[in-house]
Amino acid sequence: MPFLDITVIPVPTANKAAYLEHSRETTPFFRAHGALGVTECWGEDVPDGKVTDFKRAVALQDGETVAVGWITWPDKATRDTAWEKLTQDERILALPMPFDGTRMIFAGFELVQEG
Repeated sequence: MPFLDITVIPVPTANKAAYLEHSRETTPFFRAHGALGVTECWGEDVPDGKVTDFKRAVALQDGETVAVGWITWPDKATRDTAWEKLTQDERILALPMPFDGTRMIFAGFELVQEG
């Protein structure tokens, strides 16, 4: 059953190119460990909610844009094994992060239906 790692990230709007470059640099590592794909999305229509919303979820600040991304894995076991290795990989750890990772939210999801 496919498994997704989904992130919501506050990215300085001026860092959009650096954010996409970071993704291009890290995608080969994910693929080498079994990821089927890496998708990045840039917020264009991110409305304010009445109770909560994407902006509040990441404590969005002036000059930032909400980015959403996901990594598609063939299954949770592949993802779990990959993350054990990826979080120890000095090449990834050495890459500068063009966003505040402390405000990033992330979670893993089992894909249960596609249309």
